[in-house]
Order: sequence, then structure tokens, then C-alpha cells
Amino acid sequence: MTDQPQARDITAALSAPFDASEVKFKPQVVKGNRALAIPYLDARAIQDRLDEVLGVEGWQDEYTPLPDGSVVCRLQMRIDGEWITKMDVGGPSEQPDTGDRLKAAFSDALKRAAVKFGIGRYLYRLPAVWADYDPAKKQFTKTPDLPTAAPRSSRKSVTKDASQGRNVLPANGVELFNRLRDYDSKLAGEGLCSPGNLVSHITQEGAKKGYGPDLTKWSATAIAFAVQETKAYEASLRKSKRERKAVA
Repeated sequence: MTDQPQARDITAALSAPFDASEVKFKPQVVKGNRALAIPYLDARAIQDRLDEVLGVEGWQDEYTPLPDGSVVCRLQMRIDGEWITKMDVGGPSEQPDTGDRLKAAFSDALKRAAVKFGIGRYLYRLPAVWADYDPAKKQFTKTPDLPTAAPRSSRKSVTKDASQGRNVLPANGVELFNRLRDYDSKLAGEGLCSPGNLVSHITQEGAKKGYGPDLTKWSATAIAFAVQETKAYEASLRKSKRERKAVA
């Protein structure tokens, strides 16, 4: 049995970016055949993330419809053995069917409550994007490109965008592996370790947690663990280097 992830690992895993294929867009402002594309996640993507990070037994939700058609979501997550609750209100859609409007309010309430736990919050920080739009069909002519929060450097920290200092977790196992390999080279270049030591260390520690030996197949919780373990490993290397200098 693997150890229970710490709260910080769970928080990081919940907040991890989604695959671009899971992000959808809705028009917010329409000007002729162009519209401001707002990225969002559907309720199923939120539920999948909750299942993946916490397990089906690690979260629960309750809903209370209000007289004006909106819905209150009470979302609970079990983190380090304690139930944490956050609430928010979702509004109905403009669909003609009453049932569809109410269903949209339930979904909206879940998404808003989930954002308070960090799920999909990064989408609100993305720059605005205008895309081609068909006002007659009320849809984009093609799926808009998902903007990035900041340009990526070729040797970015495993935990941060080096150009902006923002926390940006790897989106998947392949990206994690590439970042670890690049950061491994950086640490080796500073004389902190031998080439390959970082990747080897993360792989070994992850195996102890039950995440498997192939970093490219790691998902949200394992990626969050790798980020925290990288910070601890680098801190240990730098401390050892300082101690060696002090002795010399």
C-alpha cells in the first residue's frame, strides 16, 4: 500500500493543467465573424480529475436548487484524513427546456466550487484569444488554439516557468520526463550532481510510492509528487555543496 499523499501534493495534482483536448471554448463577446474565446472545462473533466487524484471514495458533492433557478454546490474532499468543504453557486443556461437549464446550473455550480480547490483555475489567467466565429450557427468555425500563460524556456525548472517565476506543473508524464531531464542537465552543469542523478532519484522514490518505473506514464498525483521531491532533492544538493565549501 502506498503512503497517503500529503495535502500539498494533492493540491498540486488538483491544480495541474488539463490536456488541451479536454479544454472547451465558449464565445463571450461576438463582433461580426469574430468572437472572444473563453476556455472552460465540462463537469465530466472535473469529475475525472477528482476520481484520479482522490479516488471515488475521496470526494462527494451535494446540491441545493434555489428559487431563482440557480444551484448551490457543496463540494467536499478528503485530504489527509479530513473532509474539506467549499461551496459556490451556479447559474442556469439560456436553453428553452427547463430541465436543461437546471442541469446546466448543477454543472456550473460544481465547476465553480472545484475552482476554489484549484481545479482549472489556471484557465482564468490565460490571455484573451479572438477566433473565427459563425454567428448563424453560433459556434466557432474551428477549435481555437489554447493560449499559454507564458513562453516556455528550453531549460525550465520542473516546478516553475523560468521567465515569469510562475508555478506551472507538467501537463503529463512525457512533459515531466522532458523537464526533469533538462533540469538534471542544469544541476549537473552547476556541479551539484552527476548527469542522470535527478531522473534516477525521482524514478526510485516514485517506485517506492507505487507510481511505476516509467516517468512518461505518470499522471497528476505522481507528477505533483515528482515536483515536491525535486525541490527537496535540489535543496539537499545545495546544502551539501555549502557544507563542503565551509569545510574547505
